[in-house]
Amino acid sequence: MKPHDPLRLDVERFATDQGRLHGQWQLNGMRRLVEACHAEAPPAGSDLVDWQAVGERRRQHAAAESDAWLQLTLDTDVKLTCQRCLGPVDTPLKLERWFRFVVGEEQAAQLDTDSEEDVLASTRSLDLHQLAEDELLLALPLVPRHDVCPQPLQPAAFPGSQQAEPAVNPFAALAALKRGSH
Repeated sequence: MKPHDPLRLDVERFATDQGRLHGQWQLNGMRRLVEACHAEAPPAGSDLVDWQAVGERRRQHAAAESDAWLQLTLDTDVKLTCQRCLGPVDTPLKLERWFRFVVGEEQAAQLDTDSEEDVLASTRSLDLHQLAEDELLLALPLVPRHDVCPQPLQPAAFPGSQQAEPAVNPFAALAALKRGSH
């Protein structure tokens, strides 16, 4: 039996073989995910993504052919930008996703809109590394932040704070102009 290549995975064969793959990828090898990280705390060479892939076949209906399914499990930590203090915030990313593979893009698109599971078109060359990066990007929080920021926030940096200079009221300036013209 030929070994399965996670960078060119034949999904149908992997599912039929009830394949199992696992390993670690360097986080800094996921360029788009690195771009989402805090600029002053990018991933180091020792920062890793633990991953595991499991394939299986499932029948949706009694008379139907079985579909290939892939379970992808990912575990890593990234440093994102805290939206309160703008410092790096440790963000664990742990996820498990199931993907159903069907024949053809058209069928995948139709089934994907009608079902809760992720449906993809079957392929003989799936790049698990890229799929993993896509899923990690989708798992990023919309507003990363510390529960309690390590550095006190500087109120002078925010408009309307007591230390900030008062904003000029444009209507007061207009009123002064009107008074001066009479």
